[in-house]
Amino acid sequence: MRRRFFVDRFERDSASLRDEAAEHLGRVLRAEPGQLYELSDGDRVWLARIERVALSKRGPNQIDFALVEPIDSVEPTLRVTLLISIVKFDRFEWCLEKATEQGAEEIFPLAAARTDRPLLAAAGKRHERWKRILLESAQQSRRLRPPILHAALSPDKAFAQSTSALKILLSERREALSLREILGKDSPLVAQGLLPVRPAIAAEANSVARSTVSLAVGPEGGWTDDEIASARTRGFLEASLGENILRTETAVIASLAVLQFALRTG
Repeated sequence: MRRRFFVDRFERDSASLRDEAAEHLGRVLRAEPGQLYELSDGDRVWLARIERVALSKRGPNQIDFALVEPIDSVEPTLRVTLLISIVKFDRFEWCLEKATEQGAEEIFPLAAARTDRPLLAAAGKRHERWKRILLESAQQSRRLRPPILHAALSPDKAFAQSTSALKILLSERREALSLREILGKDSPLVAQGLLPVRPAIAAEANSVARSTVSLAVGPEGGWTDDEIASARTRGFLEASLGENILRTETAVIASLAVLQFALRTG
């Protein structure tokens, strides 16, 4: 399967890859003229042939392509916005990578009440690194575009910005409904047209062409009562992933997989 890379734009019949991406393709993958790759500008995908490889030890790097033919690309039927509390950076960055592979379209890092203060102080310096992780993961998983990464916000501000039809707050509290109950065929959300009916079996029954979901995952130590109250005010539903207490990174990948299985229609 051909590798995919992102470019800033397509010209009439050409495109160029520059800087770090060009250096990676040229030096690590040993790109040569005549080789074929897939290129995406975030809206379209083209099969492209390398025309020129220009690498320099000190100057700019650039690889020029000739566009060969367009490749069909389809927008996903499920749009997921991930609101994730900042945790230890190695685990947080693993979450970013896997959330990208699982199709998250927007990611809001959260400065929750129980997030470690030193992590919040250092988070701003990691923003460009996090964007690079999203880009590389999106290329590896052959997405049309990488997720949008927002600046860190308080949960209250992030909840207020959510416009998704379905809003889920993962919770450890016993009174929280299971995610299975919220997404099941008997859920009241089905009657409201916010969830599809058995999407994996009968996609034609889905009355929503493009489902939108916001998923909020708390820090180690959990949400505070005030944060839960704020989420409820903004229309979030408390959902449980079961009796076991999961680490943040486990909860992210498990819940995103469930959402993709339950709600994706194509």
